[in-house]
Amino acid sequence: MKLRITIDGKIYEAEVEVLDDEAEPDDSPFEPAPVAHLSAPPPQSASPHDGATGIEDWKICRSPFAGLVIKVNVVPGQTVEPGEVILILEAMKMESPLTASHAATVKSVLVAPGNSVKAHQTLVELE
Repeated sequence: MKLRITIDGKIYEAEVEVLDDEAEPDDSPFEPAPVAHLSAPPPQSASPHDGATGIEDWKICRSPFAGLVIKVNVVPGQTVEPGEVILILEAMKMESPLTASHAATVKSVLVAPGNSVKAHQTLVELE
């Protein structure tokens, strides 16, 4: 089967072979890629905002990965409910909303749209 695809205005043609779901090609030099399982990042060393200082983990909204702040939906003094979107990060052209895990009041917002952030960086503090 021949297919044509357009990407960024450029046209590409490719020939593809449709395989039976149960049939495996015997002569293929390729092996299927192993499935990656995601898990939580390992605990970091003590920081000013971890349990050692009495601040509960849910009161600190940290970036789960390095990325770009697209939108900040909260301001200091605002109350948030569980599941409410606090801000939106982008990484690898995918947007990821960060949500409140508990009802709280926003204590401080440490980033603005357009800021680049590192993994585990504190973005918003709640109380």
